Amino acid sequence: MSDRPLLVIGNRNYSSWSLRPWILAQHLELALDVHRIELDTPNFRSEALRHSPTGRVPVLIHGDLVIPESIAIMEYLSELAEARGWPASRVQRAEARSVAAEMHGGFAALRASYPMNIRAPQRRIAMTPALAKDISRVSEILERANLGHDEAPWLFGRYCAADAMFLPVAFRFKTYGMNGLSAEAAAYVEQATADPRAAEWVAMAHAEVETLEQEEVGC
Repeated sequence: MSDRPLLVIGNRNYSSWSLRPWILAQHLELALDVHRIELDTPNFRSEALRHSPTGRVPVLIHGDLVIPESIAIMEYLSELAEARGWPASRVQRAEARSVAAEMHGGFAALRASYPMNIRAPQRRIAMTPALAKDISRVSEILERANLGHDEAPWLFGRYCAADAMFLPVAFRFKTYGMNGLSAEAAAYVEQATADPRAAEWVAMAHAEVETLEQEEVGC
């Protein structure tokens, strides 16, 4: 196995699933090689299939191992980092995995209404009951963060995969506004998006020139 895993990603401005394993690797101080494939081009699927059996991104390649699913990638990164990708406490690990899985499989209205678009200036989307319900639940989850504790200011103390799962949502709130979030949840959004490691991704997103029209929503 090579020493440096290869993470294949999509556009940094739009690809929330690509961001999640990348930001976790940064917090775990794991060195990665990164290969970007531009989304929604005629050659995207054929190029993606060169790396992943699903023809989708992200995918992690480490020697002969191919992991084409974000949560599985983060589990593997955690193992490479002596299990530091999840909380040390068994109870908190269960809670963190629960909210990570909830983000992985839920919040359909929020995803559809608020596509991640880091470069966009602040935009507005009409509120719907389904969107309001999703925002309320996200707010409830984010309120648990230990804000104000320098050594452990994240959802479960130290930074973990649950924080990585919610970072793209934090960027969504920066784009579309904090309507529906509690003051505590909004403070977490500000902290997560101002994280120096996240700022590296933001800078690379701003350096991209591609625009996906279907992701450019709001007014």
